[in-house]
Amino acid sequence: MTHWLTNHPHLLSGGFKGIEKESLRINAQGLISQAMHPHALGSALMHSQITTDYSEALIELITSPYADINHTLDELQKTHQFVYENLGQEQLLCASMPCGIDGDESIRIAEYGTSNIGRMKHVYRHGLWHRYGRTMQAIAGIHFNYSVPQHLWDFLHEKKGGNQSLEAFKNASYFGLIRNFQRIGWLILYLFGASPAICKNFFKSRPSLMAQFEEFDNGTLYHPYATSLRMSDIGYKSKNQANLAIDYNTLDGYVQSLSAAISTPYSEYEKIGVCVDGEYKQLNANILQIENEFYSIMRPKQIAQSCEKPTAALRRAGVEYVEMRALDLNPFNPLGIDEPTARFIEALLLTCLLTDSPEITPEELRINNSNQLKVANHGRKPNVELVRNGKNIPLQTWANDILQQMKPICAALDENEIGQPYIESLALQARLVKNADLTPSAKMLAKMREYNKPFACFAVDQSAEHASFFATQQLDDTTRQTFIDNASASHLKQHSLENAVQPDFDQFLQHYFLGNPHVN
Repeated sequence: MTHWLTNHPHLLSGGFKGIEKESLRINAQGLISQAMHPHALGSALMHSQITTDYSEALIELITSPYADINHTLDELQKTHQFVYENLGQEQLLCASMPCGIDGDESIRIAEYGTSNIGRMKHVYRHGLWHRYGRTMQAIAGIHFNYSVPQHLWDFLHEKKGGNQSLEAFKNASYFGLIRNFQRIGWLILYLFGASPAICKNFFKSRPSLMAQFEEFDNGTLYHPYATSLRMSDIGYKSKNQANLAIDYNTLDGYVQSLSAAISTPYSEYEKIGVCVDGEYKQLNANILQIENEFYSIMRPKQIAQSCEKPTAALRRAGVEYVEMRALDLNPFNPLGIDEPTARFIEALLLTCLLTDSPEITPEELRINNSNQLKVANHGRKPNVELVRNGKNIPLQTWANDILQQMKPICAALDENEIGQPYIESLALQARLVKNADLTPSAKMLAKMREYNKPFACFAVDQSAEHASFFATQQLDDTTRQTFIDNASASHLKQHSLENAVQPDFDQFLQHYFLGNPHVN
């Protein structure tokens, strides 16, 4: 795989890394915020750095992509500092799984104004509510965006591309990366999963799910060896999605299979209705309303034009980067992610790219999903086994094989660094593989036991520590003014959009699903 790295180590460096970090706003009582997205932070619809995700209280901070991960993390920290300056008495919850919620009605669906695109985003979330419940819309995570450096593409294309165009080669290679990540992405859950416990209130709208968990204390449920319950089957999963056969073997297959799910009616959703008594309950009654409803641990991405469907963007311009979605918030870090974690992920994604990646069969897809669920629910259990190439293998053995495979990648990435930050990150993760008690999920439970705290108290107390940290980090005046100016500009953009002549909303949706990217 990597025999050429000795002579060309520089080729691996310079890939762009971006981070999207979700956090739930909680009030001074530790309850989910009922307040609107703070006006001082800008328009959630139009701001490129500070927006909301599914619920009104679920803030999302988005960095630009940088070749140097330290620049990415620096921007994320500055964005946090500006947000905290404008949160008043509120805080950002440090954990991925929500606390301070009281059933579906306590979770406000995100609002984006009166423009057609704003209404569409809101109606989509209404559909999620009717399909899955609102509690799902309070879960937070981190998305790690990565694009392979162009000089590596040029080298690999010349070496392995054959008669393929560079664009076709890139598309095929990105999908190879995704398939390999589906095979070994469980390692992210084991190493960085930080949601082993859940508040009982999370299940108020779906009490039947509580029976599968053990009781940690009067307010908390858990699995003793869980790593990431956020990535288990209590999240955005449903029976109809479980049966979806999304094709990751080619770009065309991916687009076609995802498009089919968006256009195929589903009887249970037809019972909900679409527009009932003049009010939209969902965008459509199909298996998926839009592409984003399909929850996967990694997505191929292309920057979309205004009102362009993600599949249309991929069909138009191919894959620009991948979005890795398996990362929990690290409750022990104010940013939710640290530099060693980011460097490890970059090296792992390059390992997935540079390793042969056979097409995935339906049976392997089932096994991959089963491995991920087992690690999410029981990944720290002693002697836990996964399935690799049709045979059982201890998780620890397979994890060590992956780390060994990553060594030349990390060594090559370190060629352009001061010291050996990639090798050091690899060594750090090797210690976690050897001793599961060092993982974030284990440390969370240990701290909850030590201080006799339910999950909610642990999370709120840890969030307060983060708020205190940011209170000591002052923005310089120039940076603060840039954030203020960007917030003002985003409000002006939304105001302009809402005051422009717009087609009827029904017509807008029709044009959108037909693939017309120019309708506002």
